[in-house]
Amino acid sequence: MTRTSADKTHADYTGGVYGSMLAASVIIGAGSLGSFPRAELVLLLLLTGVVFWVAHVHAQLFGARLAQQALDRRIVLQVCRDEWPIVKAAVPPAAAVALSPLLGLDVRGALWLALSIAVAGQVGWSVAAALRAGASRRLVAATASVNLLLGLLIIACKLVLKH
Repeated sequence: MTRTSADKTHADYTGGVYGSMLAASVIIGAGSLGSFPRAELVLLLLLTGVVFWVAHVHAQLFGARLAQQALDRRIVLQVCRDEWPIVKAAVPPAAAVALSPLLGLDVRGALWLALSIAVAGQVGWSVAAALRAGASRRLVAATASVNLLLGLLIIACKLVLKH
């Protein structure tokens, strides 16, 4: 199976945008962690990324692809690579939480830092996708704006939940 550059662009960046939104959502829902909130949030972010990665790989392999062609090792590895940005997008917010004590942040500050980094990642992945696809400046600005708006909506949810 030959992959087009459009397929690669889609696989490379869609997962990153999605993974960043997923990480932001995990942070929103993590308001009441147990005795080790930083460690629990780091694990929650990374494990959620891995679980959703596995789900996306499964959907790609056994959804559309199985009906069209037999699976072989090369295809499985390619799909695993294509969907890996979902996990990669969870790493910066998780690292922010892990490193937050070095910045003198309490748990609440760590949550806000991680959320900010997840939203910035979401915007960054979308801009990278648009640039790689050769989009005009106007379209790059539009995708950045839409993703920033979505990120701000996630932040608004955090403010409303107040936990």
